[in-house]
Amino acid sequence: MRLSALLCAGRLRLPPGYRHGTWRPDTAAAQRRNPPGLRRRKVFVEPIAKEDWKVFRGDTVQVLAGKDAGKQAMVTQVVRARNWVVVEGLNTHYRYVNRTAKYTGTYIASEAPLLLSQISLVDPEDRKPTEVEWRYTEEGERVRVSLRSGRIIPLPLQQRRDGIVPEQWIDGPKDTAVEDALDKTYLPSLKTFEEEIMDAMGIVETRRAKKSYWY
Repeated sequence: MRLSALLCAGRLRLPPGYRHGTWRPDTAAAQRRNPPGLRRRKVFVEPIAKEDWKVFRGDTVQVLAGKDAGKQAMVTQVVRARNWVVVEGLNTHYRYVNRTAKYTGTYIASEAPLLLSQISLVDPEDRKPTEVEWRYTEEGERVRVSLRSGRIIPLPLQQRRDGIVPEQWIDGPKDTAVEDALDKTYLPSLKTFEEEIMDAMGIVETRRAKKSYWY
């Protein structure tokens, strides 16, 4: 089997015509919106290479269009398949959740996604929107640089799917230390489990099995 086939074996295979939304494809909400056999109108998205993507979750951006134009907030979600970003507390609309025939539901504010062309990264020097590009430092590190001020915009700390930031994690009293996890406490041998127990307890087997014949 080729290496590419092995790498793709663990990926989630999406059906043809799948339309990406703000939900992850492996969630029940996304599967309800894309049931088997449903053909939805194709959405054309300008392709952006992964190495050219400049906005990440945790960045501070400014909205350039819409009812919240000029406001700044933090990016809480990125959907690269649709060139979408969700900004905390901005571009909101109100909707009902958990609505039934006997219950009116709860009226909540929901944040709608914005296109990349509708937002701009904020320069940390003067807190104004700016265009950025990828450059390399003298040490060979790839960084984002503001085209207006020339200042480096550092990447935000990335969270895992469970919400933990590895750089900010502090071990608690019940966490296993790295030294204990790497400590080798088992010595492999060619003996069976029973033979290892006998050696540990000092048991000597003097019995011998009788000869048996297979024919």
